[in-house]
Amino acid sequence: MPIELKMPALSPTMEEGTLAKWLVKEGDSVKSGDLLAEIETDKATMEFEAVDEGVVSQILVAEGTDGVKVGTVIAVIAGDDEDAGSAKAAPAPAAASAAAEAKAEAPAPAKDVAPAEAGAAPVSEPTPAVPTSAGTTEKGDRIKASPLAKRLAAERGIDLATITGTGPGGRIVKDDLDGAPAGVAAPAAVPSTAAPAAAAPAATSAPATAGPIPDFGIPHEDTKLSGMRKTIARRLTQSMQEAPHIYLTVDIRLDALLKLRGELNASLESRGVKLSVNDMLIKALAVALERVPACNVSFGGDVMRQYSRADISVAVSIPGGLITPIITDAGGKSMSKISTEMAELAAKAKEGKLQPHEYQGGTASISNMGMMGIKQFTAVINPPQAMIMAIGAGEKRPYVVDDALAIATVMSATGSFDHRAIDGADGALLMKTFKELVENPLGLVA
Repeated sequence: MPIELKMPALSPTMEEGTLAKWLVKEGDSVKSGDLLAEIETDKATMEFEAVDEGVVSQILVAEGTDGVKVGTVIAVIAGDDEDAGSAKAAPAPAAASAAAEAKAEAPAPAKDVAPAEAGAAPVSEPTPAVPTSAGTTEKGDRIKASPLAKRLAAERGIDLATITGTGPGGRIVKDDLDGAPAGVAAPAAVPSTAAPAAAAPAATSAPATAGPIPDFGIPHEDTKLSGMRKTIARRLTQSMQEAPHIYLTVDIRLDALLKLRGELNASLESRGVKLSVNDMLIKALAVALERVPACNVSFGGDVMRQYSRADISVAVSIPGGLITPIITDAGGKSMSKISTEMAELAAKAKEGKLQPHEYQGGTASISNMGMMGIKQFTAVINPPQAMIMAIGAGEKRPYVVDDALAIATVMSATGSFDHRAIDGADGALLMKTFKELVENPLGLVA
C-alpha cells in the first residue's frame, strides 16, 4: 500500500514549518536515508530523510509553502510491489477544509434570503459596493484565498484579484498581502437589533504588530520574511513587552585573561585547540551563575524555576538571522572542551545543520560584538531565560592600576536581567563575580 510522508516534528515544540525545498520529484526512486526535502523551522533549515524504499508517486505540498502543520501528508511513496501511478493519496484534510470554508463563505443569492430572515437591521443609506476582495473577480470567478487573507483584505480594502497567491495551488495567504496597495476598506457589518453587540477588546490588549509599509515612491524591493526572521521578531517583541529589563554595566580589565590565553594556547597547540576570548568568557559566565544561583533562573508566571546547571546559549550570526547554540554544563567543562564544542556548533549553525537539542534550552545567554569594534551595547533577553550578557570590545584605555594611572586593555560588559525574576542586588552580584573571574582567570582553570 502507498506510504504517506507526513510533515515531521523536528523539535518537541514544533507545530508547523515551511517546506523550503524538495530534493526529489515525482517518479524518483528513493531508499532509506535518502534526502527528500529541506524543512525550515523557526530556528534552522533541516533535512528530511526517507525511512522506506519506493517511488515518489505524488508530491502534495509545493516547495516554499509556509505554515505546514506537523502531521500533514506532504507526499506519497509507492512501494516496490505497486504501481506508482495508482498510489495516490486521498485529498489532504487541509485542502478539504479549505474547500469547505470557501463554500461556507460563498455569499448566498440575495433572492433566497429576506432581510427579516437574515436578522439585520434596516439600513437607511445605500450599502457601498464590496470590492472584489470579498472573494470573486468581476467575472464571477472564485478567488482562492485563506479565510484570514480574505478578512485582512476586506479590512484593508485590498482587491484580491490583483494579488498573486504563493500558497498551495496559488492560494492567497496572509503574507501575500504585505505591501499590497490598500484601497477603500470594506464597510463594517451593521450589528443586529436583536441583541447588543459585544464590546470589542481594547486595542492595547493585543500585541502590537507591524502593518504594511507605506509606499513613498522610493525605489525598493520587498523580500518575504523567513520563518527564522519572523520568530526573531516575535520573540524579541514578546521579550521587550513582557520582561521588564534592567541593565547593569561593568568595566573589566582583560590583561590577565589575555596573558593566560596565550599561555594556554601554547600548551594546547599540539592538540589543535586554540582558545578564543569568547570561549573563556563563556566559562566565566557559567561559573559566575553557579556562584550566584539567584540569577540562574526563569520566571514562569506563578513559579520560579531554579536551574542546577549553567547551560550557556551563545549568539551566532548566520545568513538571515541569529541562532544561539548551547554549551551545556559550561561550568563543568574545561575551556579547551568549550572551545572545541563551540567551533563545531558555530560551523553547524552557519550550515543550517544544528539539531533541536543543540539550540533549544539554555539557562542564560552571552552575545559578543567586540570583534566588530562595538564598545558597549544592551542585549534583549532570550525568553524564557532571565539574563543575557552583552560583551563589548577590549581596547586600550587609561585605567587606574595599583592606585596609579596606566594603560590597560579594558572591555565593557552589560548584563540584561528580567526584573520579575532577578533583583537588582543579585544582578549586581553576578556582574561583580563575572568581573572578578575575568580579572583573576586562574579561577577558571582550577
